[in-house]
Amino acid sequence: MNDSKAHTIYISHLEKVPAAAKQIIEIIGDQRIVLLHGDLGAGKTTLTQQIVSTLGYTGSTSSPTYSLVNEYESLNGPIYHMDLYRLNDIDEAYDIGLEDYLFSGYYCFIEWPNLLMDMIEGEPYVEIKIEHMEEGMRSVEIIIH
Repeated sequence: MNDSKAHTIYISHLEKVPAAAKQIIEIIGDQRIVLLHGDLGAGKTTLTQQIVSTLGYTGSTSSPTYSLVNEYESLNGPIYHMDLYRLNDIDEAYDIGLEDYLFSGYYCFIEWPNLLMDMIEGEPYVEIKIEHMEEGMRSVEIIIH
C-alpha cells in the first residue's frame, strides 16, 4: 500500500522562493530526509539554500557540488546539504559516511539522490521534484513517503 501524500506549489520568479521555502517546511513537518530531483539548473540548490535560511541558518550558503556535503549550524542543530552528482556508486556514498548523515535525525537535503535509494528503503522521506515550466515558472511537487 502506498501512503504517499503529494502537494504541488508553483514558483513564478526568484522573489517567490522564500515563501515557497516556508510552505515546504510546513508540508514536510517532522521528516528529515529530503531528496531533490530536477534537471541541471532547475533550482534545487537555490531552493535548498532558502530552506536552510528559513530554518534559521544566518550565514552564507554555497552549492555542495565539489565538497559533496555542506553542514550549516542552526538553533536546532546541523542541517546537511548534499550533492551526489559526482558519486559513481553506493560504495562512494558509504565512504563519505552518508548513512551517518541520513540517520542523524537532522535535516538532510540531498540533490541527485538516486544512488542512495536502497540505503533509505523502509525509512520515511520526502521527495521534491522541481520542473521548469513556461516563462521561468517552476513546478515543485512535494511527495511525503
